[in-house]
Amino acid sequence: MSLFDNIFKDIGVDLGTANTLVYLKHKGVVVDEPSVAAMNVKTNHILAVGDEAKKMLGRTPAHINVVRPLVNGVISDFEMTEEMLRHFLRRPQVSPMTSYRRALIAIPNHLTEVERKSVEDAALNAGCAKVYLVESPTAAALGAGLAIMEPAANLIVDIGGGTTDIAVISMGGTVVARTLKIAGDRFNEEIIRFAREEFHLAIGEPTAEYAKITVGSAIPLDERLEVPVRGRDMSTGLPREIGLKNNHVRMAIAKPLRTVIDSVHEVIEETPPELAGDILRQGITLCGGGALLRGLSDLIEKETGVSVRIADDPLTCVARGLGQMVDDFEGHRGLLDNPLKPLSINL
Repeated sequence: MSLFDNIFKDIGVDLGTANTLVYLKHKGVVVDEPSVAAMNVKTNHILAVGDEAKKMLGRTPAHINVVRPLVNGVISDFEMTEEMLRHFLRRPQVSPMTSYRRALIAIPNHLTEVERKSVEDAALNAGCAKVYLVESPTAAALGAGLAIMEPAANLIVDIGGGTTDIAVISMGGTVVARTLKIAGDRFNEEIIRFAREEFHLAIGEPTAEYAKITVGSAIPLDERLEVPVRGRDMSTGLPREIGLKNNHVRMAIAKPLRTVIDSVHEVIEETPPELAGDILRQGITLCGGGALLRGLSDLIEKETGVSVRIADDPLTCVARGLGQMVDDFEGHRGLLDNPLKPLSINL
C-alpha cells in the first residue's frame, strides 16, 4: 500500500433508514450504528449519534430532539444527515492527516434527481472529496456473492428499515426493479397499531421492534413464543404489561408482508422469459434485516414456487458489496449509478 493510499482513503457508505454502515478500504466494516441523531435545540448542539442516540428514542425532554434523518431511504433532514455522517466518518481510527478521497454510497432504485443530489451533497459536506452512487440491490447482490456480471438472472430482495428493494440483475445492470416504502419500520408501525386496537395499550417504536425481533414470524410456528410488552394503558393512563404472542405479531404484519410478496410476483412476471427460467434455476436471495424474520423465506418460496435462500450475514450485504467495489474501484466502475448528464453545447 502506497503512502498516497494511507493518506487518501476510499470508503463505502450504506446510508440506510435504520442503520448506517461504513466500509473503509482494506479495513472492512468500521462503523455499524443506527441512523439516529440527538440534538439539544436550545444550544443547537449534537448530543449523540448512533447507538447512544437510539437509546434516547421516546425518553427525552422537550428540548432534546431525537430524529431519524432518513425516511423510506430518502433524506428528510439534510442538516442532521450531514452531521450524522460527519460523526460516523470520524469513528474509524485513522491518522488526523487522512482525508476521504472517494465515497461510494448505496441508494434505493428510482430516486429523483433532487433526492440523489441531496445524498451527494450530504457526503461532500461531511468531508468526502468525490461521491459516487450505487444502486442498493446491485451492491447487495455483489455482497451476497451473486455472479451479477454473468448473462443470467439474479433476483435479490433487500428488506431494510425504510424500503424493500426487489431487482433482477443481469450483466451488471438492473433489468426489472421495484422499490417499496414498506419494510422493517412499517412492520413496527403495524405492531404499535395492533397493540393499541387489540389491547388498548400505547407502546413506542423501540418496544415494537423488540417484540418483532423476539417473537415475530411470517408463518405459524410449532413453538409458542411470548414476550412481555410494557406501555401506557389508554383507558386508565397508567403503566401496564401484556404478553404479546408470536401469532399476534404475525397478524399485525400480515398485510405489509402480503404487499412485499405481491411485488416479488410482479417483478417475476415482468422479467423476460429467458431470465425467468434462470430465476427458477438459481432461486431468490433475501438480504437486509427483514430477511431475519422467522419463516419469511419459507413463505416466499411457498407463494412463488421458487427456492429462496438467505444471504450470509444479510445485515451487511450492501456494505460488503460496496467494499468489493471500493477495494477494486476500476474493476467495478461499470456498476456505478451515475446517469449520463446532457452535453453542454457552446453556440
